[in-house]
Amino acid sequence: MGMRHPFSCLAVIGLPLYLAGCASHDAEEQHQLYRNDMLEAKLLIASADPGNYARANDLLAHARAADQRGEVAFYEALLKIRQQAPADQALPLLERAAKAGQPYAIALLYRVYSQPMLGQDADALKAEEYRKAYAELDVAKSGYPNFERAGQIVEQLLSQQPAQ
Repeated sequence: MGMRHPFSCLAVIGLPLYLAGCASHDAEEQHQLYRNDMLEAKLLIASADPGNYARANDLLAHARAADQRGEVAFYEALLKIRQQAPADQALPLLERAAKAGQPYAIALLYRVYSQPMLGQDADALKAEEYRKAYAELDVAKSGYPNFERAGQIVEQLLSQQPAQ
């Protein structure tokens, strides 16, 4: 048998490492794009300017595939609420976000059933279920945002008025 080329061993070891590095770089780039899309969408929604909502919706649609924590569904629901869409368009999005563990979605669902909104009747039992669900989240266990603070943030998001 012939002598192996010294670079063949390097290629056998190096190629998989190189390819893994490329995949890792691509995944990091995709995550950064997701974060940028979400940041811009949040800012556009928080501006409370209806002229920004179409762009925010496009950004959310682009970010949807990479979302793992229900963030996109929450902001889609918030956008629907701001556009005064029917409850049957916003509530399923909030439920999906809550199932994914999105803390603000859970706080908003608590608000929906404790202080009726979106055409829902007050339902103390449902509201309490959402309060308990929030208590099980890692963010609640770490203390930030606690349930009261999450409720305040949700109220701010709901009541934000466009800049004059």
